[in-house]
Amino acid sequence: MKYVLIAIVVLAVLAVLYFISTNNAFVALQNKIEEAFSTMDVYLVKRAELIPNIVATVKGYAKHETETLEKVIAARNSAVTAGDKIAADTELTKAVRQVFALAESYPELKANTNFLNLQQQLSSIEEDIATSRRYYNGVVRQYNTKLQTFPSSLVASAKGLVRQPMFEVSDDSQRQNVKVEF
Repeated sequence: MKYVLIAIVVLAVLAVLYFISTNNAFVALQNKIEEAFSTMDVYLVKRAELIPNIVATVKGYAKHETETLEKVIAARNSAVTAGDKIAADTELTKAVRQVFALAESYPELKANTNFLNLQQQLSSIEEDIATSRRYYNGVVRQYNTKLQTFPSSLVASAKGLVRQPMFEVSDDSQRQNVKVEF
């Protein structure tokens, strides 16, 4: 009887220790997700701050393209104030692609050093955004995997933890080339 009681106490202590360590692992992963999203958000803000400069440069060469440029500014403003950064970024990315497709129609704009500099800065920021998206998605994958695997799923359900969304292309239009027609 004494050994059974000791075995029960040992199992209870092990269960508590497992719960604590798994909970701490979830906390660490949640913090990594927040950090990754925050890093990505910094790059998204940098891009949003650069876009008005690009639009202003393009406006000088493509005065009759105001509708396209207004869409870009509207998408940029939406991305800055949006609660759902993932959806807003999708719209902004489409709008920026339209501006660069538009720029292809204006050789003098493509040769403008200011525009080329802004385009290079935006390309650099886009690379940083892509890198931060990959990191964010990697951390989210780790978190979601831990959330769904047994026995850590028991701790997750006890804590009320839910799956986190991946940052991904949300529609097929981003997978296609942008067509600009006049």
